[in-house]
Amino acid sequence: MTGFGGLTAFRTGISLFALAFLALFLLYPLWMVMQASFQDEVTGHFTLAPYLKILSSRYYVASLDNSLIAGALSMVCASAIGVPLAFCLARVEMPGKSLLMTLASLPLVLPSFVGAYALVLLFGHAGVITTALRRIGLPVGDIYGMTGIVIVFTLTLYPYVLMPTLAGFKAIDISVEESARNLGASRWRVFRTVLLPIVVPSVLAGALLVFIETLENFGVPSVLAEDRPFLSLDIFKLFAGESDANPAAAGALSVFLVGITVAVLLLQRHYLAKRRFATGARRTPSLIPLPRPWRLLATAYSWGVVLLSLLPFGAVLVISFLQFRGPVLSWQLGLGNYATLLHGSYQPLYNTGILATVAALAATVLGAPIGYVLVRHRSKLSTALDVVAIVPFAVSGTVLGIGMIIAFNSGWLVLTGGWLILVLAYVVRKLPFSIRSASAIVHQIDPSLEEASINLGVSPLKTFATLTVPMMAGGLMGGMVLVWVTVAAELSSTIVLYSSRWATMTVLMFQALEGTAPGQSAAAASILILFTAVPLLLVYRFLRRQDGSLL
Repeated sequence: MTGFGGLTAFRTGISLFALAFLALFLLYPLWMVMQASFQDEVTGHFTLAPYLKILSSRYYVASLDNSLIAGALSMVCASAIGVPLAFCLARVEMPGKSLLMTLASLPLVLPSFVGAYALVLLFGHAGVITTALRRIGLPVGDIYGMTGIVIVFTLTLYPYVLMPTLAGFKAIDISVEESARNLGASRWRVFRTVLLPIVVPSVLAGALLVFIETLENFGVPSVLAEDRPFLSLDIFKLFAGESDANPAAAGALSVFLVGITVAVLLLQRHYLAKRRFATGARRTPSLIPLPRPWRLLATAYSWGVVLLSLLPFGAVLVISFLQFRGPVLSWQLGLGNYATLLHGSYQPLYNTGILATVAALAATVLGAPIGYVLVRHRSKLSTALDVVAIVPFAVSGTVLGIGMIIAFNSGWLVLTGGWLILVLAYVVRKLPFSIRSASAIVHQIDPSLEEASINLGVSPLKTFATLTVPMMAGGLMGGMVLVWVTVAAELSSTIVLYSSRWATMTVLMFQALEGTAPGQSAAAASILILFTAVPLLLVYRFLRRQDGSLL
């Protein structure tokens, strides 16, 4: 009994520590942002003036509208290409499916603003393709504005829809489809009226992530918006332009941004709670025996979508080796862009590597026990932890960064200006990845193994460290790599929190873009691509070999 009493105390201790950490570095900064939004900047008294000013301003109303429109269009477009692709990967036999799955996941971990910059190089005012088409007499517009923003978001975020929908199609009981076919329904009718409604929760889960990501994304609008206002961009501009320690206008816009994402989350939960989607799956569906022309069409579509989404990143790699004369691209190969970019200092590259590594390790060390507790220990405390741990999904990196500066710029804990505040922001932002990776693998571990260890007198802490964690290693490694590559590509929180000593490659690229140095920007983007893609591919290959060795 003593052993299992200690187990309860161990799990409760983890829950309390995790809640305290999230309360200090997530909820407290968000509360400071909200508090600032209701304070008069001169007197410090309660006021609704910032909100009234925003709601009465045509500029800020347009900013809100543009953000919502871009999010809605990107969500619809990402679903439109992600759902058919998921069905093809789940049900159609095609060559290179494993490679296709690997490549399809890359846009999620590659910097989205790199894709935006690639479109500028190709289709901007003086873009390679735009200039070539104009020379042969074809009048074409540029990529700036809503069109370009939606294209970038669609091509970089569609895997959010693809992954859960693919799992949803694979989980459908084949008897449901067989019953519809036996009643005379065509395959298209079965797909439209039976299969698609069943995977609605999966599609909505991915579409919601797309919408949230578009709302909080800072880099893509900064590259493509031009004079068009966007919520995430305006929050940064207001905060950066105010020297006062109480940025009320930025705080008010931040509250709007968080409020929208929370409202969408609640709307999705309300919709799903009123409907049933379970099929009681007993047999997984087999591959559909399509005629050769239809199979070729499905293969061409699948490869076309994936390669098109990676085309901007490939274009950046090529352009980084070409020389620029001012803003004009010449077709001379060379390493001049890289030499100029890294001349005299490799500090941003070092900073990116060290900050991403520390953040990934910290997120894994914190996320592993949290994921374990959420699966093994059901209580009011763990339920509260589960809810709080999801909050970072609904918080913009810019908003969190502003909150951390307000919270930790003075008083008993001063963190601004150093590396620790960056790491803490990264850990809080990416902690859900580590928690989900850990909890997913804990579901597959038989709890009787831990119970046997505790019955033999091993303490709960030692059992977790020496038995449970090694069995979680594969899932933890996958989550750690995902945190590492997304932190390396992070811009929204970094641009708010960094100091000159801790500038990263994303900051370097952003500054090069602002300073109209396209060659150096392309070189910085290429380094970012290799920095994030290569570790992901290596670990994915390692995990596949491990899985194969277990078969």
